[in-house]
Amino acid sequence: MAFRVGVTRDFRAPDGRIGWGDIGLSALEQAPGVEWEFLPDAPDGRDGRDELPAEVVAGYDALLVLTPRVSAASLTRADRLRIVARFGVGYDNVDVAACTDAGVLVTITPDGVRRPVAVSALTLLLALTHRVRAKDQLVRAGRWQDKLDHLGVGVTGRTLGVVGWGNIGQEVSRVCAPLGMRQVAADPYADASAAAKAGVELLDLDDLLTRSDFVVLTCALTPQTRGLIAAGRLARMKESAFLVNVARGPVVDQQALTRALAERRIAGAALDVFDPEPPAPDDPLLALDNVLLAPHAIAWTDELALGNGRSAVQAILDVAAGRRPTHVVNPQAWAPSVPSEGADR
Repeated sequence: MAFRVGVTRDFRAPDGRIGWGDIGLSALEQAPGVEWEFLPDAPDGRDGRDELPAEVVAGYDALLVLTPRVSAASLTRADRLRIVARFGVGYDNVDVAACTDAGVLVTITPDGVRRPVAVSALTLLLALTHRVRAKDQLVRAGRWQDKLDHLGVGVTGRTLGVVGWGNIGQEVSRVCAPLGMRQVAADPYADASAAAKAGVELLDLDDLLTRSDFVVLTCALTPQTRGLIAAGRLARMKESAFLVNVARGPVVDQQALTRALAERRIAGAALDVFDPEPPAPDDPLLALDNVLLAPHAIAWTDELALGNGRSAVQAILDVAAGRRPTHVVNPQAWAPSVPSEGADR
């Protein structure tokens, strides 16, 4: 019996092609005994773009998932399912506890997002400091002579604070190292020796916010980080400071951030993530001129697409061969059905 892989339909553009380009699905096509297809509509017409219906999940051994929720209800008929391979590092759309109870592995793709997300954070930071949005609008509005009203901010010698010094946060430090900034980070789980070797000073969060000229959020969304940057902590930031969020929207109290930006209590912000997503059309945040916004897609490049896809596909092929994948969220769900000498790697 073939090892069946279902790919969520939100990878497809309206014309039927894969909107991400090459995501490495050819490896599934070349693997003996493995078949893949896009998930079908549910019998009642639901397309599964919000939550995967149990009727759709049934009959698959693996799921490659972009944005739909995989809930406990999704798993009620998943007798064959062995892995949910999430395309990305966030897994708040997957009920990990329900997957664990069902013996289903959940995997993520930190190797695929590391460099693209770090570079996107730097892109947003430089766009803020160089006033790219304002200068673009000057040209379009025929206001060339007003360019001296939008002097930028240099980064050399200023302090970069990274909140969450893990997979992506460390890469942010690496890509920013040549720019001559002082670097600090806040992460209770960070390795002090690794930070010291990288030239990064570890601080507590409040101290980091007080000292930093640029604050980049790369931490995971957990119960501990939800609302981490609220009104009190925004008040600690310099009036000249910029905030960049490439983590998750709920890490920041969005209403408090909107007030801080509107009152010019911080210089500006760049957000790739929101709470909720997408923001409402009348959200006052959208009317501000000192914030850059992206639709949770600033890192979406061909590099990220292929890197994430190859990582997720490899996890699926590992499970199909009886090997434990590398980037497992819930290792306690591992129960190989096919012995392999690589299963414990």
